[in-house]
Amino acid sequence: MSASIMTAADEADALEVLHASGCTDGLPVVIPTRERVERLVLASGLDGDTLLGEMGPGGGAATIEKVAINAVMAGCLPDHVPVVVAAIRALLQPEFDLGEMQSTTHSTAPLTIVNGPVVNHCDIVGGFGALGPGHRANASIGRAIRLCMMNIGDARPGVSDMALLGHPGKFGLCLAEDERSSPWEPWSHTLGYGPDDSTVTILGAEAPHSVVFTNDADDPDSPNRLLRALAAVIANTGSNNANFGAGAVAVALNPEHADVLAGAGMSRADVRCELQRLAVNTRGHLRSLNTGFIRPGDDDDPIHAVRRSDDIVLFVAGGSGLYSAVFPSWAAGAHRNAVVHELVVTGESCEIPWAVGASPE
Repeated sequence: MSASIMTAADEADALEVLHASGCTDGLPVVIPTRERVERLVLASGLDGDTLLGEMGPGGGAATIEKVAINAVMAGCLPDHVPVVVAAIRALLQPEFDLGEMQSTTHSTAPLTIVNGPVVNHCDIVGGFGALGPGHRANASIGRAIRLCMMNIGDARPGVSDMALLGHPGKFGLCLAEDERSSPWEPWSHTLGYGPDDSTVTILGAEAPHSVVFTNDADDPDSPNRLLRALAAVIANTGSNNANFGAGAVAVALNPEHADVLAGAGMSRADVRCELQRLAVNTRGHLRSLNTGFIRPGDDDDPIHAVRRSDDIVLFVAGGSGLYSAVFPSWAAGAHRNAVVHELVVTGESCEIPWAVGASPE
């Protein structure tokens, strides 16, 4: 299904038409002219009417053309398009429960983690300030995903997107893993991908919760202290994970903290297992704070915030220093906020034959 055509006297007027039509995220957008959209459709390597799936909660048809329109508005370059398409494919996997996640009252947004050669090709940042301002690819790709969720999935605040408060990550929440600074293999290898594969990993996440830790090289308990600090934030008694005892969690270790654990001889799998084991509360403690979700049982029963170590997405990102971050999740829906991932398919598009001296606009 082709997108409808809007008309306006000029780009300033077109921006106001888009705002008035509810097609923006509240910020100014790049006007999706036919030429700009066709340029990004071409960059996808797919026909514009190629259907990726239906996007909830509204059930809109996520065609390549519609994805390209939203990518234009978000400020994406042609090189960003394969990452956006892969992210939309991941969101549309049934295990992600996108329609339900879009409609929940919880403040959740898709956290998109990019791995592989496309990171350098697109200049997607995984180091200092990766989730903050100043990084075009991170911001544009993340924003394109959100605009697709709004304009194709029809998620409207207070109408079909029922997040009670939301958080700024709902504008866009995209970063790369800092593979060069990691003491371990890339996160994507944990999922079974190879060194030449570019991938996106997505889970529905809250805003990052800071974890402060000071290392003491003379203290043999330092690695365990770090694990306990991270686990305490994962098991935050106000989170859905702690109360539901389910769902995924993402942990962004800064390079210094990752080195502390790797220096203690721990693999990524070891760290995930320890965090799952340590992130625990007693049934009685949870019940004393919140009676709404805690099932009957003995007060001394341990309730793990994460059921399996495989539900912990552990990756290296951010600048080295005092702070790492934990991203609690929605932990609900039929699939308990499953982690999804997708291969980024590149190399299918061709160069756009602009005439010498001509503007790509």
